[in-house]
Amino acid sequence: MTIQYPITTEKYIRFLNHYNTKTIFNVQNEALTSFAIDDAIAETVGNHVAYPTIRMWVHEPTIVLGIPDSRLPYIEDGLSYIHQKETNAVIRNSGGLAVFLDSGVLNMSMIIPNNRGVTIHNGYNMMYEFIKKLFKPYTDAIKAYEIVGSYCPGDYDLSIGGIKFAGISQRRVRNGVAVQIYMDIEGSSKKRAKFVKEFYNISKRNEVTNYKYPDIDPQVMGTISELLDVPFTISSMIEQIKSLLQTDYIITDDQLLLEEKQLFYKRVKQMHKRNEQLR
Repeated sequence: MTIQYPITTEKYIRFLNHYNTKTIFNVQNEALTSFAIDDAIAETVGNHVAYPTIRMWVHEPTIVLGIPDSRLPYIEDGLSYIHQKETNAVIRNSGGLAVFLDSGVLNMSMIIPNNRGVTIHNGYNMMYEFIKKLFKPYTDAIKAYEIVGSYCPGDYDLSIGGIKFAGISQRRVRNGVAVQIYMDIEGSSKKRAKFVKEFYNISKRNEVTNYKYPDIDPQVMGTISELLDVPFTISSMIEQIKSLLQTDYIITDDQLLLEEKQLFYKRVKQMHKRNEQLR
């Protein structure tokens, strides 16, 4: 069964393009900020104060860690390595393990109300179906299954020919659902994978851990530009996404609401508290 995206009967969708946005509500726009604003939007969307929202975001080099990563036996050494490479680190509030973001990685959040009881499976499928439709003019070969050797492996790794270019996670806040995807568009996925591999080598060493961390093989990672031999850019991909949405929905103005401001400040504080150990 094909899952409609987003899972909503609304005719309107708010499209927020935060690529190249320096601040959000006067707070520096970084990865930590992005997770906080997604939470704030999930509340307003879930309470039907705001329309279902598609948000685009890109950040400078950042390792986005999962909660299990923060429990690595030598995490302090791993963080020192990250900072020595002039890269940021943040512990996200959604599921998964370490992911590398930089200016060639496009992140998209689909934020919808959960009043219809959207299952986790439906949330993942919603994003998967959208991505397949987005790239349908180029390929029908996009698959969703775990790519062993990739970073942040999961059942909804998106790949072509066994090479992963994207990963999906979810965040549920009150009555809202944020389905988030990162897509490697430009640059070197293998270089990103080597960075994450070294982070794990330093942070875990040869210790036996209760949690199974990935054994990363950079050869199973690639950009969608490489895989399709099409020179996509972040800007061109954002325009393609917006154009696709306009075939099914009416796009509303690119604005955040005042109601989201206080929710955002509250969520930023929570994210800072979650990330205290990284300072």
